[in-house]
Amino acid sequence: MCGNGRGTLVIIGGSEDKEGECVILRRFVELAAGTRRAGDSARVVIVTSATNQSQVVGETYFRLFKKLGAGEVGVLDVANRQEANAAATYEAVAGASGIFFTGGDQLRITSLLGGTRCDEALHDAYRAGAVIAGTSAGASVMSETMIVEGEDAEAPQRNIVQMAPGMGLIREVVIDQHFAQRGRLGRLLTAVAQHPYMLGVGIDEDTAIVLLPDDIFEVIGSQAVTVIDGTQIRETNISESGPRAPLALTNVILHTLPAGYRFDKKQRLLILPGGSG
Repeated sequence: MCGNGRGTLVIIGGSEDKEGECVILRRFVELAAGTRRAGDSARVVIVTSATNQSQVVGETYFRLFKKLGAGEVGVLDVANRQEANAAATYEAVAGASGIFFTGGDQLRITSLLGGTRCDEALHDAYRAGAVIAGTSAGASVMSETMIVEGEDAEAPQRNIVQMAPGMGLIREVVIDQHFAQRGRLGRLLTAVAQHPYMLGVGIDEDTAIVLLPDDIFEVIGSQAVTVIDGTQIRETNISESGPRAPLALTNVILHTLPAGYRFDKKQRLLILPGGSG
């Protein structure tokens, strides 16, 4: 389904702060509360389908979101496609003001939820204005096309990244997480070389982008976000190179953005702190 909703996305690079000021998770709860009537608190659903430690992970985020002021918090462990198609699952997701996807394996999320009533509820909630967040694997699935695996700390090469359909909440973007910490520049450049119309967004740990309905995202957190724009690429050998041969890519536009910077996804324009472009 297409990412043309009216909601907000909070896309987290993983390993977000859970003990200090919790800047990213606190922003998620505040945004989720803001979608409700004045005075109402956030109604959050935690989706743990990505992890095989759903009980431990679910309890961790349950305590955190309650501590941060969420009024209602539920944990939804969808373990199979039958559960994903259940009416109760649809109601839990569609009725939430904030939906949070944990880390784990992004392919587990799409294979369990893709094309189900849970998937339908997710998009219905997004169109209705809900805030949808995901960390690590939960960040990767936000896009229409996602990275499912790849080799870290490698120069760009044609065969170092594998991609698959994501949940489709954000279009013409490919997201990578744990970005600087795991040396993933090469694989994101490779993904952009294969799909130059897609904006590459690499998100560091304890860092997130907050994408508003106007297609402008803000960077929050302690590290940085790398943005790769391949629409101006002049020369590439992606179709002729061997599987392990280095890629040629010229005129790639790359930004590294810490907290406070914003980016217009639609116009491909950087917005400096204070509002200037």
